[in-house]
Order: sequence, then C-alpha cells, then structure tokens
Amino acid sequence: MWYELFEELASVFEGDREIEVQAQRELLSAASVAGKTDTGQTKPVGMPESIVEVMAASDAHPICRLIGQLPVKWTPPQTSSDPLYVKHSLAKAHVELMGPTGLVPSDSIRVGLYGMTPGAEYGVRTHPAEEIYIMLAGQVDWMRGNDAYLPHGAGDRSYHPSMLPHANRTGDKAFMSVYVWYGDISTDQYAYSGVPAS
Repeated sequence: MWYELFEELASVFEGDREIEVQAQRELLSAASVAGKTDTGQTKPVGMPESIVEVMAASDAHPICRLIGQLPVKWTPPQTSSDPLYVKHSLAKAHVELMGPTGLVPSDSIRVGLYGMTPGAEYGVRTHPAEEIYIMLAGQVDWMRGNDAYLPHGAGDRSYHPSMLPHANRTGDKAFMSVYVWYGDISTDQYAYSGVPAS
C-alpha cells in the first residue's frame, strides 16, 4: 500500500517548478523504503467524515481511494505550539509522509497529506520553506500575499514562495490535498498571525 501511494503521489507532481520536480524525485526514491513501513495501525483513525465524503466524490483525484485506506492516525499538524495555531488546527487532518517526523525520514523535504473540515479557517502564516499544495478533493479558498481569496478544487495548485504570507479557508465542503515544503524545512521561523482581517 505505501509503495503504491508514494508512486501514485509522484505522478501528481507533474508541474515544471523545481519544487514539484524534487517532490516527484524524492517520492519515487523513497517508495521502496515506504513499502517497508509499518505504522502499527491496521485501519485509518481520525479521518473526519466530511473529508471522507469529498474524497469519495466523482471529481476527486483517483488517489483519494488509496488515501482513504491509509493505516494511520490522522491528527492536526503540530507545526507550532502557539495556542492560536493549536486552536485553529483542530479542524485539520494531517499526516507527514516524508520529513523530519515523517513515515520516511528526510531532512531535505517535507511531503504530507492535509485536509480540513467545512467552515474552518487556517490563518495567515509564513515560513522559510517554499511550498506547494495540490488539491485532491473538495473545495478550499487560498489567499496569497495581499491578494483576495480564490477558490481551488481538485487538480488546482497553490504555490507559496519562501516567506510569502498565505492562508486558506473552507466553505460548505471539506478538502484534501498533498503538500510539499522544500528548501529550509525547519519550523524555527514559522510564524502564525491568525485569521486575516476582513
């Protein structure tokens, strides 16, 4: 299952940006290591039903079928211990596949799966790593820099250069995505300022 997941995720990264080229290369390289991963789980735990529903929709990326079977414990990300960040993370489902705390350890890249339930907002943040999200299912609005929020559905990308302020929110639907951090992937300079003023 893990080998198949890493190989299929690699095919999602087909863009020309260096971050996608590196993600594809790293996922393919790590597929055999991932194939030997044993999480100790036998079925998924903690995936919110609203995210399960959008992943089963007809417009969801086919890889969602496999993601829905992952034997992992889905939890909010722990990028920061800031109380506001922790509060705003309760609506998130996350697993780091590659990275310092990933199923496959890496100190050069972070690749993970990240979803959010309906009616939630993950406020403005910045970090040194450049980042890309590729939407796999559902609907999410992304804000980049000073631009207005724009809707994104399955197959759409939101790219964030190093230190670009960005935020996202959901409306009536949940979403699921795959993300990559590349460059300085430490969280030492991660900053979260909360929901932007309307």
